[in-house]
Amino acid sequence: MTTLRKQQVEQYNQLRHVFMLSAWGFVIGIASFLFLYVGHLLDNLLGTAPNFMLGLFFLALVTTIGRLYQEAWSKKKDV
Repeated sequence: MTTLRKQQVEQYNQLRHVFMLSAWGFVIGIASFLFLYVGHLLDNLLGTAPNFMLGLFFLALVTTIGRLYQEAWSKKKDV
């Protein structure tokens, strides 16, 4: 491969990592708000104050951040 082609491939790989991180940010935000909303609906239905709302919110945060950590750890081995 030519030097120019190698530089283009490296730029593409860097951009791919940036897009992956931004996608994970989107997933964390959407999952958190979705679980927060479902928890709010369950709390209204069952009459339990903020129990399900907070529980599901933290569950979403922990699971999505855990998956992000696993993804980053597997990518670290490739680098």
